[in-house]
Amino acid sequence: MSERLEELTAKANNKGVDAAVAAARRVIASLLHAGDGSDAEMTEVADRLNAVADYLDEHAPGVEERMIDMWRGEGVTRHDPVTGPENAIAPPLPLTGKDDGSIEGVVVLGMPYQGPPGFVHGGVSALLLDHTLGVANAWGGPSGMTAELTLRYHRPTPLFEPLTVTGRQISVDGRKIRTTGTISAGGELCVSAEGLFIAKHLPRPR
Repeated sequence: MSERLEELTAKANNKGVDAAVAAARRVIASLLHAGDGSDAEMTEVADRLNAVADYLDEHAPGVEERMIDMWRGEGVTRHDPVTGPENAIAPPLPLTGKDDGSIEGVVVLGMPYQGPPGFVHGGVSALLLDHTLGVANAWGGPSGMTAELTLRYHRPTPLFEPLTVTGRQISVDGRKIRTTGTISAGGELCVSAEGLFIAKHLPRPR
């Protein structure tokens, strides 16, 4: 069953792209760690980063072509902002399907995801859970688009600690799909979510 989830959450592996994106994530975190108090020459850093961006832009396909490539094939693509190995803002959160129909993943979030001092931004928690519930639908049964997402924040979600994120499809009533999920740390519940999804999908670029 884990092989089926892998098919839903990733296209063919591209080690070069994945390595470049991992390096970009490191740059984002390093810039936050450096901040205003760094001894680094930030103007030089900016010039070097802009040179990399210029190089990538010069060799990139057109937007329409890239959109078609992003959405080629079936299942969940590699560019989403939660699990996507091609997206530098994704932690990324790996998700694994379980025999009981639920999904689960463990992730450690650093400074780029900070809200209150030392804790995860509430909007980031919502992003993780919205996506996880969507993947839980694809794993457990029919899937669709988010119509309603209700979150309850039980306690602050810590940075720099393993977070367990779960999702499970609860019921299907016609086009209405109901799904729940949680984020916990050290065995304690941090955030819980209930989602209503509608069995509908937007057309993919062609």
